[in-house]
Amino acid sequence: MADHIHLDPIGGIAGDMFIAALLDAWPEMAAEMVASIHAAGLSDAVKIHIWRDRDAVLTGSRFRVDQNESSSSDGHRHTHFRDIRAMLKGSGLASAVKDRALDIFRLLAEAEAGVHGVPVDDVAFHEVGATDSIADIVGAAYLTDALNGTTWSCGPLPMGSGRVQTEHGLLPLPAPAVALLLTGCPVFQDGIEGERVTPTGAAIVRHLDPDFSAVRPAMRLTRSGTGLGTRTFPGISNTLRVLVSEAIEHELLPGDVVVMQFEVDDQSPEDLAIGLNHVRAQSGVLDVIQTAVFGKKGRLATQVQILVRPDAVDSVASACFKETNTTGLRWQLSHRKILPRRIEELTVDEQIVRVKYVDRPDGSTTEKVEADDLAHLEGGRAARKHFRRKAGQASTSRIEEDE
Repeated sequence: MADHIHLDPIGGIAGDMFIAALLDAWPEMAAEMVASIHAAGLSDAVKIHIWRDRDAVLTGSRFRVDQNESSSSDGHRHTHFRDIRAMLKGSGLASAVKDRALDIFRLLAEAEAGVHGVPVDDVAFHEVGATDSIADIVGAAYLTDALNGTTWSCGPLPMGSGRVQTEHGLLPLPAPAVALLLTGCPVFQDGIEGERVTPTGAAIVRHLDPDFSAVRPAMRLTRSGTGLGTRTFPGISNTLRVLVSEAIEHELLPGDVVVMQFEVDDQSPEDLAIGLNHVRAQSGVLDVIQTAVFGKKGRLATQVQILVRPDAVDSVASACFKETNTTGLRWQLSHRKILPRRIEELTVDEQIVRVKYVDRPDGSTTEKVEADDLAHLEGGRAARKHFRRKAGQASTSRIEEDE
């Protein structure tokens, strides 16, 4: 359904915001997602509401779970991880959805166990153990499974600040479990107080394991969705946006080549020359160029540029790693326009030489003797110049004969 989804945590991320944003992009998935939540054993416990709405700035979707009045409001308020795991394992959820939901809860349980110093199975979920949060996690598990095969990325997460009242008492923000879950993730402080990332939201992010790199390959944006949160922050819309894109299929044009580049500053010129000769001999290599450049710390280095046919990129890259000291290389597809050319053999002074003919745009033809065919001549530069002149005369005669 999508090649890539980027999470843009404008206001932050919570379980309900994640679901709302995806359903805003794919409203057609709502019915099946609700059915999955009911299949988790919550069919008699909750009412689910999904609707379009707006905050003071943006329009998007909201997702809310209410407990049915007939169900006990305390039934899931203090639920141990072992009980939630048993409930989900015994539910009618699809196997893949069940596995994702269990993984998100496991991540939460491990974080809470680390914060409170108890065994994972003995972690007692309070806010997270409530039926609405179970519904959030199961809904998120269904949607991510429905989008299986999609890659994910995420912008830096706002941490918020201040205090939040919980069943454990007053806790600092970001909540201790959130801080553990997001260890290693890019975060920032924008000076806005309040809870910006909830434990459920942090566990979903950790489950997705998104790419936080700021650089993404060029893709085609196909749809977007906005999930509205319940809190209000000054000066910013409390939303999570999803940007959905697909890979751009590059149509190869005749003559297209890949330009491959890398630098080497720790290989002797002699050894590098030998290695590049081996690279030059690889199938698909059109040309190899070396340029002297200054690298980091003022080091003199060699920049290598290779023209490669698109279908030979992998094999040529492997040869570069094998024959040179480079630890990384880059490439890009490049269009090129080339003039018609051909190589013919002529006899000059009883010697067979190859001559390259190029048809110019003005209708003229230029010719050049292949340099390798002049290498054996004695007499130095003057002899080569004389031979080229005679080859040119022979070429002119041949062209006139053809005409």
